Amino acid sequence: MTQAFSELSLAEPLARAIAEMGFSAMTPIQAQAIPVVLQGRDVMGAAQTGTGKTAAFSLPLLQRMLKHENASTSPARHPVRALVLLPTRELADQVAQQIALYAKHTQLRSTVVFGGMDMKPQTAELKKGVEILVATPGRLLDHIEAKNCVLNQVEYVVLDEADRMLDIGFLPDLQRILSYLPKQRTTLLFSATFSSEIKRLAGSYLQDPVTIEVARSNATASTIEQRFYRVDEDDKRQALKQLLLEKGVKQAFVFLNSKLGCARMARALERDGLNAVALHGDKSQDERLKALDAFKKGEVDLLICTDVAARGLDIKDVPAVFNLDIPFNAEDYVHRIGRTGRAGASGIAISFVTGRDVKQLAEIEKLIGKKTEVEALLLGSDQRRFGGAPSVRQNDGQRLWSDPQARAEVRSERPTRVRAPRASSDPFFDQPYQPPATDARPAWEGNAQPASARGPSPYIKSRKKVAALFRPMAVAAVESSTEAAS
Repeated sequence: MTQAFSELSLAEPLARAIAEMGFSAMTPIQAQAIPVVLQGRDVMGAAQTGTGKTAAFSLPLLQRMLKHENASTSPARHPVRALVLLPTRELADQVAQQIALYAKHTQLRSTVVFGGMDMKPQTAELKKGVEILVATPGRLLDHIEAKNCVLNQVEYVVLDEADRMLDIGFLPDLQRILSYLPKQRTTLLFSATFSSEIKRLAGSYLQDPVTIEVARSNATASTIEQRFYRVDEDDKRQALKQLLLEKGVKQAFVFLNSKLGCARMARALERDGLNAVALHGDKSQDERLKALDAFKKGEVDLLICTDVAARGLDIKDVPAVFNLDIPFNAEDYVHRIGRTGRAGASGIAISFVTGRDVKQLAEIEKLIGKKTEVEALLLGSDQRRFGGAPSVRQNDGQRLWSDPQARAEVRSERPTRVRAPRASSDPFFDQPYQPPATDARPAWEGNAQPASARGPSPYIKSRKKVAALFRPMAVAAVESSTEAAS
């Protein structure tokens, strides 16, 4: 049974913000986490992606910090009281926007700091004073070392997507940041999995936490339809275009494993007339934010991305996710397809499987606890190449034509190669080698004379004799001694 936000007795500014955003009923993670956080307890929470974790920790923290709100312009009256740490820039920016919407009717200040951007505007915001600071670990340490922010009055710490932060290698940075914080605080840790590393982290920094797990670890949402198709590597672009048309998909995430493959696919789809944009780690932060903003506004239909966009991005009403490459890590598959079917909405996740993806597919099946069925995909031939009505070929990983007549027609329609005539050759060069009849000397040696008969070369100049009176003394002395010895 769903619970309404009205049952929480939140402050009027927060309740009004929630109503304006169109939220009425709580998700399971919100219904369980919000009352616990309101009590000031530490939380160790796990929920499948897209279940509303941001509101689960933002609303109770804002409720408890309302006692500190004030209209003073002095930065000293607005110290950092809540710190939210996230693994990626995009996720940090998204969470900061959500918190700003929840707190828009209050006098609590918030800001976000992350890498890839100029530090000066971020420093200016920090110097004004903020109660809620959303940050990525690396950039936060930069500001701490530059003495742009002080964390000695932090009352609440949120470690969101903690498993991802550990995967990236942020554990040393997290340990440094937590060392700057007061010992007495409320710590909230949210993760997709409760691995041994996560449990060790929780044991070190959480005090008697309440464990909240609303879904089986690594479970995929029941609202997501998962399909797997056997597709050759060279046919992925054609298969994507065909499925977009067949399924009537207007907007989708398209995932690849490499930055180079992502950029190439985006350019190829743009040449095909599709509205696509690439999102990967080689893009500048400004380019990444613009791409996300355009996708959210519906100005872009296909967001071609690597796993940089797989976690945490909450973009509503995205109907489909395409995995053109099966991810190397099985957990990334769960996060990828979690970009659709969010907050109870339906969605479809389509993955292309090649012969080299057998191992990854087995790991995915083991992780999600489901047996996958790989289907054959019938691809229509390219009319611009073959002309006429499209024939049908079956892509089963072996490039087999289903219709022999169609194969013969295609072979007959291939353009005939016209070979250039071979240049006529000199018959002299076609004759076998014959040794000379006599040992005749070359013509250029016919008039040659022995060196003794020719005399000295005209290019060798004879040394001119100079009287000893006019020569240097050292040279003259040497010559005179030589003559005496002889």
